[in-house]
Amino acid sequence: MDDCSIINLFFDRSESAINELKDKYGSLCGRIAENILKNRQDAEECVNDTYLSVWNTIPPQRPRSLSAYVCRIVRNRAISLYRKNTAQKRNSYYDAALEELGDYISDPFTLEEQYDEKATTWAINSFLETLEKEDRIMFMMRYWYCYSVKEVAKAFDITPNNAAVRLSRIKEKFKRYLEDEGVII
Repeated sequence: MDDCSIINLFFDRSESAINELKDKYGSLCGRIAENILKNRQDAEECVNDTYLSVWNTIPPQRPRSLSAYVCRIVRNRAISLYRKNTAQKRNSYYDAALEELGDYISDPFTLEEQYDEKATTWAINSFLETLEKEDRIMFMMRYWYCYSVKEVAKAFDITPNNAAVRLSRIKEKFKRYLEDEGVII
C-alpha cells in the first residue's frame, strides 16, 4: 500500500492503518531503534510507542514523507529511551556516532531556539545534496541510522578501515561546509 493510502487510513481512524504501517515500515523502525538502543526488548517498546505516536499525530499532521516522519519519531523515541536507560552509563555504539559529529552540530535536544534547529537542518540537508550518492548513504547510515563502521563497511563491501577513512573525509567536508555556511565558527 502506498504512503498516501496509509495516511488516509489514519485520517479515517481505521485500525488497519497501524497494521499497514507495521507491514511497510516495521523492520526499518526496528532497525533504527535497535541500532541506537542495542536491546531488542527496548527497541520493540520504542517501535510500539512510535505507532501510538503516529496514531495520535495523524491527523492533524499530514506528512509529505511518511517514511521520514515515522523514522524521525522512532529515532527521537529511541534516543530518549537510550538517555533514560544510560543516564550515567555510556553506550559506545550510539555515543561514538554522535561524538564524531558533536564538534560540528549542537545536540538537537539542547537547542534554545527553533530557528537554530531549522538552520542546522537546512545546512545538513544542503550538505547532503553536495555529496555523491554512496557518500550520502554512508553518512546517513552512520549518523542518522547509527550503523557501526563495521556495518557500513559490510554494506559497501569494503574494509572497516576503508569505511572509517571515507567517513572521516565526509566529516571533514561536513565541517568545512558548516564553516562556509556560518553554522559553526
